[in-house]
Amino acid sequence: MVTPERAKPRRRRGSRDLPASLPVLPLINTVVFPRMTVPLLVEMPASISAVLSANSDRPVVMLVAQRREDLGLVNPDDLYQVGTVAQVVQSIRVPSGGLQVVVQGLTRAKVTMCTSVDYATGEPRAAELPVAESAEPASAPVEAEGDGGSDRDGAGDEPVAPTTGPGPTFLRTTYEALSEGDTRTLTTEALMRSVMNQLEQLIEKGRSGHPEVLTTARSTEEPGWLADIAAFAPDLTVAQRQQLLEITDPTDRLRAVSGFLSHHLDIVDLKNKIQGEIHKGMEKTQREYFLREQIKAIHRELGDGDPQQTEIEGLRQRVIQAGMPEAVRERATREIDRLPMIPPGSPETGIVRTYVDWLVSLPWSKETADSLHLRDAEQILDEDHFGLEKVKERIIEFLAVRRLSGKLRSPILCLAGPPGVGKTSLGRSIARAMGRTFVRISLGGVRDEAEIRGHRRTYVGAMPGRILRGMRDAGARNPIFMLDEIDKIGRDFRGDPSSALLEVLDPEQNATFSDHYLEAPFDLSRVLFITTANLLDPIPPALRDRMEVISIPGYTEEEKVQIAARFVVPRQLEQHGVTTSHVQIDDEALRLIIRGHTREAGVRNLDRQIAQVCRKVARTVAEAADDEAAQAVKVHVTAETIDGFLGPVRFETGEGARRDEAGVAYGLAVTETGGDLIEVEATWIPGRTDAQAPLVLTGQLGDVMQESVRAAFSYVRGRAADFGVTPNFFETHGVHVHVPAGAQPKDGPSAGITMTTAIASALSGRAVRSDVAMTGEVTLRGKVLAIGGVKQKALAAHRAGMKVLILPAENRKDLPDIPPDIRKALRIVWVEEVDEVLRLALRPTPKGSARIPAPPSTT
Repeated sequence: MVTPERAKPRRRRGSRDLPASLPVLPLINTVVFPRMTVPLLVEMPASISAVLSANSDRPVVMLVAQRREDLGLVNPDDLYQVGTVAQVVQSIRVPSGGLQVVVQGLTRAKVTMCTSVDYATGEPRAAELPVAESAEPASAPVEAEGDGGSDRDGAGDEPVAPTTGPGPTFLRTTYEALSEGDTRTLTTEALMRSVMNQLEQLIEKGRSGHPEVLTTARSTEEPGWLADIAAFAPDLTVAQRQQLLEITDPTDRLRAVSGFLSHHLDIVDLKNKIQGEIHKGMEKTQREYFLREQIKAIHRELGDGDPQQTEIEGLRQRVIQAGMPEAVRERATREIDRLPMIPPGSPETGIVRTYVDWLVSLPWSKETADSLHLRDAEQILDEDHFGLEKVKERIIEFLAVRRLSGKLRSPILCLAGPPGVGKTSLGRSIARAMGRTFVRISLGGVRDEAEIRGHRRTYVGAMPGRILRGMRDAGARNPIFMLDEIDKIGRDFRGDPSSALLEVLDPEQNATFSDHYLEAPFDLSRVLFITTANLLDPIPPALRDRMEVISIPGYTEEEKVQIAARFVVPRQLEQHGVTTSHVQIDDEALRLIIRGHTREAGVRNLDRQIAQVCRKVARTVAEAADDEAAQAVKVHVTAETIDGFLGPVRFETGEGARRDEAGVAYGLAVTETGGDLIEVEATWIPGRTDAQAPLVLTGQLGDVMQESVRAAFSYVRGRAADFGVTPNFFETHGVHVHVPAGAQPKDGPSAGITMTTAIASALSGRAVRSDVAMTGEVTLRGKVLAIGGVKQKALAAHRAGMKVLILPAENRKDLPDIPPDIRKALRIVWVEEVDEVLRLALRPTPKGSARIPAPPSTT
């Protein structure tokens, strides 16, 4: 404990008779200032010798701080240059052999020459070792724990044993007393007030120091004495205190100590702020803990038990009842065992609880029994959908095999077809026919792989992917799982969802499907996956190879009439609140709606048009004066009155507008909305220069279609003589091929024979029959190759009112796909050579018709 003296009129230290040389008492981790009374524990032999060698009448020693703490033997170079002359006020022997002394600082002094003296004789033991005059105060060492009060020399790596007496030698030094200036200026007064204020704040905020120190500081009027008090009160380092000891001018010392105090005030403020935040958090945590303990005590008093333990036991029971595989059950049990060890307020509790909830909510062993009655299943499929025989047949075959063996893996079906043909509703019908639950997820626009596989639990808000979420919603491990719009999947920097689906849709792999969140295999082999797509081309080949593709090309006119009569009209009447007693729509009106107001492969627009008719009928019924008048409303929708409900016909088949003319042929194409009829126009251009191309193409044709046109042009040009064209005709003439509806992109090789027919007709002047539609790829040799989409194209030809359909002979295998009524309405001609096409499609050259003009002769 440091005891400062009360402020008294200053007595001149120089008036005292002090010895010319004094024994040196090295100090460890402390600095003693003048007027300070400090207790010291002296244990080292040399230090004991120094204290005992002091004059017994007036024992005075030189207190000098060591530069380093870990010194076993102190040399003069190991000491600072400036110390304090102090009087030994009290000295008591302690049981360990050391001394407990109390010293009081007298004055600052500078060490001039230090010698090692023999304790017994008082004579020097070695040559005098002067202290270097240029030595500066050392940089601040790391301050050891404790508050000074000891001169232990710290014996380095080896502990120093307690001694029982003085050592053989000690240090003695001559010195030069340092006097302080007495000049006081306004700056000095301002610094004194600032230091006093800082000292009060530091003691108040830091709650350190002693009240008597602050009282002494308030009562002192000497600037140097105030600086010394302030230097000893805060937690300054030895180097900082030594720096203040070496400053003799009181004003400079006040300025230096003010800087140190300001730095420590900043540290104390930051420390208090941090402790305050920690204290608030601890108070909140303790408050929550006490509240939870009170709740537990209340539950125990009521006999309800510990709610947390009850919840954990409930989770254990759910894990046992979930029917998990052994490995998954062990994982769930480990997570539950972690819950009691996690603090209740920790976010980890919610993460673990959510994970276990997901594990127990999945249908690991639950499944629904399949309805294996084939006739009942077939009846349900027929009730819900008209046509679609291939899909129905495939489902019945699957049920038949399951009934016989029960070991067949579930197929992966892909229903491909234009919009509105009933692909999605067919999935629900299949689920109802098989007695299974139905789950549907839409993949349109999905770009993140985590949508399929989920996020890992390290992410905030992580959850399983849409596959396992769908399985949880199904509640059984064998649902009908529909992946809608699989051809609309995207990809970006977050991954490729279609690659993640490879495992889901592979019967060899999906028995151990791994979700990133679950981190445990889940069996999807019992799921019947049904995917839907409008086009197959956007689906990656590896994914397409895993699916059994069933094409649903579209409906014929008769099928649409039956669908409208059986399904669409009754549903719309029910939705609009009218009955068959209010409105009757005959079949001819339905046919006119199909032909003149819709142009599609499905029935979606047909549904909208019938809904418009029902809305107008509902308005008529609602505007009736009373219920009797409403019941008397009877609307008969016929082909003659349909314009009053839907307006004029929107689509013309073009059958009446088409006529036989040269250079115009009719081809067939397949689009996203089904089959469509396309016109191909060709004409020859006179006056071509050498810089102009012989063939001009317009109509936004794709690369493949452009190549098909060039092949057709080369074929016709090679046989120019057969069409009455002179060989040098193309030197001065060009050919222009155009496909109308230029805003729509077109591509594909199947219009090859159509292009050939149009070019040959334009050059020969022979008209093309307007009731003939054709499709087929052409080669330079004039061969007609097979194409795809035969059924869609046949439906488009019939819808357009064509009489003859020219198809490649290689497509005879696709004839069963064409509905019987279409085969009866169309004359289908199978061809192998372009010559067959031209003989059938081109009219004979009329007599007297103008021939292609011969080019002018050149000399």
